[in-house]
Amino acid sequence: MSTVNTSLEKLLDYERRSLDFEPGQIDGQENSGEWAGVIFRIGNERLACNVQQVHEFLPIPAFTPVPGTKPWILGLANVRGDLLTIIDLAWFLNGRRSTVSMRTRLLAASLHGRPVGLLVDEVFGQRHFVSDEGKNIRLPKSSPMMNYVQKQYRSGKDVWQELNLDILFSTNEFLNGAAA
Repeated sequence: MSTVNTSLEKLLDYERRSLDFEPGQIDGQENSGEWAGVIFRIGNERLACNVQQVHEFLPIPAFTPVPGTKPWILGLANVRGDLLTIIDLAWFLNGRRSTVSMRTRLLAASLHGRPVGLLVDEVFGQRHFVSDEGKNIRLPKSSPMMNYVQKQYRSGKDVWQELNLDILFSTNEFLNGAAA
């Protein structure tokens, strides 16, 4: 009879834990100092940005150019009923247009509640980083990433620079897409 009680107690424990569970949260994640990043490439730069800032990554949809905008704003695309502004991130950062290939993707994010797609050369997926392991870096003043990257993380033989989308999305240069 004690086996039945033990089984029932185990089932009740499972039920209690399942009711307490919040999707997307790992036990201890808040205290671990870990953050999840979408990892991608622009040219030779290996970058990561917080996965909470990116809604999805998708192939480049058909888009319509918008006259009177800066050249790095490629146009507007209808993605599931939302108008997504497509921005060539490499062109914005370093003045060189991205080469579109089968690996080119858009990182879909929100800029003041509006959908925006950042064109990147390649998305590798997601990786977890430990905040304490991030090294503060000083990029040369000539680096186009200087204002947007403050930390880098080593993962195996790869080094990933953390691109801060909050800083990028708050700069006047990025926000003012009207052609001069």
